[in-house]
Amino acid sequence: MRRLPPLTAVEAFVQVARLGSVKAAAEALALSSPALSRRVQALERFVGKSLFERRHQAMVLNVDGDVLLARIAPALDSLAAAIESATGETEQLRLRINVPPLFASQRLMANLPTLRERHPEFHLDIDTAPQGLSRLGDGLDAAIVLGRDVDSSLYSRRLDRPKIAAIASRKLLEGANPITGPRDLERLTVYAHRDLPDLFSVWREQVGLPRLEPASIDHFDSGFLMLDAASRGMGVAFMLDDHLRGATDPNLVHLFGDEVESPYSYWFACRRPALSSKAMRIFQQWLMETVGAE
Repeated sequence: MRRLPPLTAVEAFVQVARLGSVKAAAEALALSSPALSRRVQALERFVGKSLFERRHQAMVLNVDGDVLLARIAPALDSLAAAIESATGETEQLRLRINVPPLFASQRLMANLPTLRERHPEFHLDIDTAPQGLSRLGDGLDAAIVLGRDVDSSLYSRRLDRPKIAAIASRKLLEGANPITGPRDLERLTVYAHRDLPDLFSVWREQVGLPRLEPASIDHFDSGFLMLDAASRGMGVAFMLDDHLRGATDPNLVHLFGDEVESPYSYWFACRRPALSSKAMRIFQQWLMETVGAE
């Protein structure tokens, strides 16, 4: 079996990758910055390639570093959990996270039993109020957000890349004047979420109908209400394909089936120093394995 690099070098690499700077990682590991840098350099020599892009006061993973982190960080976290279990350190762990209501209902809650089975000591406080990112560090430890990107000062991981879906009631496909194509939207109401204002515009551009105008565009601040209104045949909701997959209403359909990429993605985000907490490591690993698609 090929010899392994020193565990201290692996630990240093993972901390720098998660925190984004040598200084922050050194503080988390109670080392001097030069000592931590030497450990990272030792791992780079061992694998025979650079793992970071060195920037002013920042260390950013390059492609090779990103691949290595994805492969070894879960193993390192599992090793830490095993050691803590062996030494009897089973204190209650708690994380406070902000989540969009529809994501929480459709994707998070159904999977939480697997987290509890794996880590009975772990507890989650869930917050669904708006502006989750701006409240990180002020009552919140982490957030799952739906947006184009996340401020680079925060640690973030993309959970998936959803498609745009035109969601409506099956009854709109029936009757004397059924929907047969996108141009039929000219006589219908389109529903748009206030947090996803560009979905309809992006969709009509991508399907080659940039001048298409519906009879009206009504705005909602609740995905649940948009799905309810669409199910009642009152209009067409432009949402994400995972919103339709997660809905339990058999009356709802994806009207046109177009594979149009959304400009919005789900992201997991937190402040970089928070990554050093055991609760954060447990939750992020579980989230990417169980809920995340990337």
